[in-house]
Amino acid sequence: MRPYILLRIASILMFIHALAHTVGHHGWKSGQNDTQRQVIGAMSSHFFPFMGVSRSMGDYFEGYGYACSLALILFAYILWVSARETGTYHKKILAGISLCLCIWALVEFIYFFPVAALITLGAGFLSLLALILPKKTGEPTYSHDR
Repeated sequence: MRPYILLRIASILMFIHALAHTVGHHGWKSGQNDTQRQVIGAMSSHFFPFMGVSRSMGDYFEGYGYACSLALILFAYILWVSARETGTYHKKILAGISLCLCIWALVEFIYFFPVAALITLGAGFLSLLALILPKKTGEPTYSHDR
């Protein structure tokens, strides 16, 4: 399979992940049982001063969740745009993204749930595979070695 196709698939996986994460995170404050509602209430009702502002743990949780959504969208965008790029600079960026996605997947396996981790691991593996597969002769590109 051609490297640019692998990167486009990886990009689509990350976009799906971003969409699912955002939708899932948006409803985090609606607990499914009394225990969850108590924890959510405690996270949202106690405020602490930090670096000049007063925030609750719920505020931080919500902010980190949306920041994560933005990072996932950025991964999807970079993978999509880089699908037709070549050159040394591109390979260095793609290597960093591949490594980051694989580590991100490990964090998701440890702290979150397997579906999210498998999507991220799939994108990381595909981007790594695209990095090591040889480019086909005559395949269009939009950049040059610098």
